[in-house]
Amino acid sequence: MSTKATVLGVLIDIVTMSEAEAKLEQFIAEKKPHLVATANAEMVMLAQEDQELAAILNQCALVVPDGAGVVWAARHQGYTMPERVAGYDLSQNLLAHAAKHGYRVFMLGSQTAIIEKAKKVAIERYPGLIITGIRDGFFTHQDEPAIIESIRAAKPDILLAALGVPKQEKWLARNLSKLNVPVCMGVGGTFDVMAGTVKRAPLWMQRISLEWLFRLLLQPQRVIRMMALPRFAVKVMLGKKC
Repeated sequence: MSTKATVLGVLIDIVTMSEAEAKLEQFIAEKKPHLVATANAEMVMLAQEDQELAAILNQCALVVPDGAGVVWAARHQGYTMPERVAGYDLSQNLLAHAAKHGYRVFMLGSQTAIIEKAKKVAIERYPGLIITGIRDGFFTHQDEPAIIESIRAAKPDILLAALGVPKQEKWLARNLSKLNVPVCMGVGGTFDVMAGTVKRAPLWMQRISLEWLFRLLLQPQRVIRMMALPRFAVKVMLGKKC
């Protein structure tokens, strides 16, 4: 059985949540840098026009199916994609594992107040969690060497980067060897949800694949981005590849 599905030219790992967690544990044990991405329909559509992003995704150590659209597309093409592996849930499970096993975590991205609140919430939610450093996501190219050095000095096992797609994937890929962190994972709006500034869809909406509608109702300005979803569905049904 194939271990990866190809969705519009983007390779997506065929994994369950528990299998994804096991892979992350394996990466940490290997002590070598690995890039992890959480691919939804919007990211796959971005990769159609952004060849740099497409190349990065296809070289990632792990790309989980974060989004009902990606799961549907894989199944539509005949792959046995078992379930959605939501990036937010994977990040929380990873933090729980980190607290249990003593893995060190660095949090990068978002606004200062948000990342500070997210850190506080993480420590309360996962007793024993070691957060070796935080840094907001507002920095210039000139700031990067100092940021990379501070991350290296903190010696984390896990780096969660919330810089937005595709900036976070490109930044991590470009600096992966310098950072030398076993698990480097782009987490998008995860810190905003943890801090309580953005609400997640109720579980019943997640279960029937309507999380996109909840986001749109809360943030009508996302309507342009959401237009990628019907375009994604049409391209998959027509069998178009990038």
